[in-house]
Amino acid sequence: MKRLLSSAGIFIIVAFFAVSVTTTGTAHAAEAKIGVINMKRVLAGSVAGKKAQKVLEKKMNELRAKFKKDEASLLALKKEIEKKSSAWSTQVKQQKAIEFQKKRRDLSAKQDDANLELKQLREQYLTPILKKLEQVVKEQAKKGGYTIVLPNTAVLYRDKGADMTAMITNALNKAMKK
Repeated sequence: MKRLLSSAGIFIIVAFFAVSVTTTGTAHAAEAKIGVINMKRVLAGSVAGKKAQKVLEKKMNELRAKFKKDEASLLALKKEIEKKSSAWSTQVKQQKAIEFQKKRRDLSAKQDDANLELKQLREQYLTPILKKLEQVVKEQAKKGGYTIVLPNTAVLYRDKGADMTAMITNALNKAMKK
């Protein structure tokens, strides 16, 4: 009997604790204000982001033009091998295969170098923007009373009122002018 009463007492205490934790959590959750930002739209819509994008696109186009000749040469060699290989001796086939592999490796190395150059250029132009963006988000979140600000990629559902993208883009534009 005593065991039954003590089990019932423990159950009541646990139930009371669970109810109080649940209601306390709900009260705190109701006070939280969450904002969501579309980072891509902020960067694409900001003046500094547009300038950085233009520089990156210009460099990318320069690099593409540079590789066009090498790619055309590699493609021409490939077609030549496909068409004439049946008429060539084994030695000529091997020489052409080695030439093709060498050209392909050279092109691949050039492309890797170009990708590294683009990555460094992105970091050079985007890092200052992202640092300023972080400051702007903190300032705007404090002003607006936001508890949490998340990127839209981390959110499955949000109310339209939680979207801070336009506000952050405008604030970033103002902050980058300074």
